[in-house]
Amino acid sequence: MTALRRGSPMSLHVPYIGRLAAGATDSIADVAGVTVGHCTLNDAAMQTGVTVVLPHGGDLFRAKVPAAAVVLNGFGKSIGLLQIEELGVLETPIALTNTFAVGTIATAQMRAAVAANPGIGRELASVNPLVLECNDGYLNDLQAFAIEQQHYDTALANASAQVAQGAIGAGRGMSCFELKGGIGSASRQVNVAGTGYTVGALVLANFGKLDDLIVAGAPLGHALTAVQASDATPEKGSIIMLIATDAPLDARQLRRLAARTGAGLARTGSVYGHGSGDIALAFSTAQTVPHQADGVPITPLNCLHDTLLDPLFHAVADSTEQAILNALFAAEAVQGRDQHQRRALREVLATMENT
Repeated sequence: MTALRRGSPMSLHVPYIGRLAAGATDSIADVAGVTVGHCTLNDAAMQTGVTVVLPHGGDLFRAKVPAAAVVLNGFGKSIGLLQIEELGVLETPIALTNTFAVGTIATAQMRAAVAANPGIGRELASVNPLVLECNDGYLNDLQAFAIEQQHYDTALANASAQVAQGAIGAGRGMSCFELKGGIGSASRQVNVAGTGYTVGALVLANFGKLDDLIVAGAPLGHALTAVQASDATPEKGSIIMLIATDAPLDARQLRRLAARTGAGLARTGSVYGHGSGDIALAFSTAQTVPHQADGVPITPLNCLHDTLLDPLFHAVADSTEQAILNALFAAEAVQGRDQHQRRALREVLATMENT
């Protein structure tokens, strides 16, 4: 993937969003312990993949992390959100893939959890897989059902703190503002009552109409229509927005963070169209929740006071917007099913500069 640089909205480089500083890699992996892995299928009409996000390197079933999700627009086919709403914890890695692969990846997650904990579904409770999806059917042949368990296993094996972005993993076949979309990530650092915390975002960007694209406050999409055709079809895309933080928060507070992704999403020009599935999930790595009580009836969880959350809200909005732009600027052009193509934003910007 192309290295990302900062610049003006009309340049070929990614503009930097907001006043908060980024972490060392400007990615979700700046939250210590978080890793990301991809498996990419790039073969003619098969333009798809799997991306996984791991909150920590241990056994998530045994050491869960607080989490919460928000559905901004529910045109989606995810698995696992209901139990997260009820219990407020993650117990598997977060998996991203295409719409038709959700069941396959959920099965792969359950198999992996059972392999690590053979008592699951017997003397232990069942496990809640978490698979979030976007429809990559414009570029990818969904009816090929190309995603298999091995692709989830490969993405897990590839997980690291080096977060590749663009047309990779689950983002391989995704479109954004009628351009090539995909995986984007960013981070922001904040100080809360004298303590530093990191907020990281990772998005699967597959939404938007070209004319609506806003880059760092500039209505870039309208200008791009002079060199890039836009069609008249309604908005039918989606976005998955993941937020990680090392701030000590409970599920209720994490739901408030997840809701602020909508601010960053809206800044890029999205109106959460009728056919768009827009889902956000936030988790905290500050503490874990044991699977069983094991003689300790009270689980102590330390949490920031609600009145101190505003810096984190700012960080969520800025890192979400930045992650979407990073996905657009990092993605390469892709041709897939039935010769369908999505041009890269950098390519379209270069064409504009030369006209």
